Amino acid sequence: MPVIELDTNLPANSIPMGLEKRLCSATAAILGKPEHLVNVTVRPSLMTMLMFRSTEPCAQLLVFSFGVVDTAEKNQGHRAGFFEFLTKELALGQDRILTRFYPVEPWQTGKDGTVVTFLQLA
Repeated sequence: MPVIELDTNLPANSIPMGLEKRLCSATAAILGKPEHLVNVTVRPSLMTMLMFRSTEPCAQLLVFSFGVVDTAEKNQGHRAGFFEFLTKELALGQDRILTRFYPVEPWQTGKDGTVVTFLQLA
């Protein structure tokens, strides 16, 4: 059950329509997870983003998931997929996109009145 959060200082009107749906599909493919379990939040127009001492247009992608973002080797491959997607969609250079990976456990995520540990997800 990946959770994807995309923060950017790009204005909302420059975010391509349907980005959240395409990011959902891309995430499922990149992480090898079912698309119906991917959750995406896109937050544009952030006025207080500073990346590497610059307020030039930038984006930060946070990737939370069970079991697939837990090693440098895996994340190197994931990073390549997300980078290709985001550079095309947002027209940002590689030095203006930061990706942060967070491995989480099923007991750390709640759904349907319980935690994921006790759910049968398929």
